[in-house]
Amino acid sequence: MEHADLHGLTLSRFVAGYWRLLDWQMTPQQRLSFIESHLELGISSCDHADIYGDYRCEAAFGEALALKPALRQKLQLVSKTGICLPGPKGFDLPHYNTSYGHIQTQVENSLRNLGTDHLDLLLIHRPDPLMDADEVASVFEQLHREGKVRFFGVSNFTPHQFDLLQSRLSQPLVTNQIEISPLHLSPLHDGTLDHLQQHRIRPMGWSCLGGGRLFNPADPTARRIRQELHDIAEEVGASGIDQVLYAWLLALPSAPLPILGSGKIDRLAQAVGSLQLNLTREQWFRIWTAAAGHNVP
Repeated sequence: MEHADLHGLTLSRFVAGYWRLLDWQMTPQQRLSFIESHLELGISSCDHADIYGDYRCEAAFGEALALKPALRQKLQLVSKTGICLPGPKGFDLPHYNTSYGHIQTQVENSLRNLGTDHLDLLLIHRPDPLMDADEVASVFEQLHREGKVRFFGVSNFTPHQFDLLQSRLSQPLVTNQIEISPLHLSPLHDGTLDHLQQHRIRPMGWSCLGGGRLFNPADPTARRIRQELHDIAEEVGASGIDQVLYAWLLALPSAPLPILGSGKIDRLAQAVGSLQLNLTREQWFRIWTAAAGHNVP
């Protein structure tokens, strides 16, 4: 497995995503086995957020990790904060909160739920129109001084929003976690990936399979992409279309780290196999063309 240096933080090239952990209906022992299995594949980085599973996924992961605490030393734990959901927390409507107190409280909750004394990486989950960059910088610096968070980044930020927060920090934001796939081409053309490449910042990529849309038989764009992926899979000897799709993402010069959202270890193993594929430039643009619905200008 390749590993990526994010300005001092080392993550595995692929990241295990735990957004749907509760949907997998695993026992704590099965969760532990899953963690051990993706570690054997070289996937050592785990992506969480305080809100996942109605605020319950981190605790479910921590319950499994408590069965074998020594595994923590082999893992990089990533979490996100800043979104508030109705339900267990008693909020009336979904909203954002990037205040000092909220970030501090949610980090403490994440540490307790995950059963760890530090996060390797903390991200602001979504841009907040009420975000005070100085206030966020202040709580980031405090959490770093206390040893509770090693590195910081953002998620779904525009280049300007990224630069605003970076301008208040003494240490670099190490990533921007963004939605990217052939079904979501915007980051390739709106300056997001250009900005990250300019600053040598590697993005983390979420919803790389379009949140399941890629496999929707009724979606004409998805059908075009699937057909092109099938054709290229035969040409390059890939074991599946998702393997070709990950190779397409890995070819981007910003060198993204795809987040894998499956609870099936064979799907993760197949994704890792994409590291052995090399698409030609024309094959890469065939997928782009199928996604865009037209040739390049």
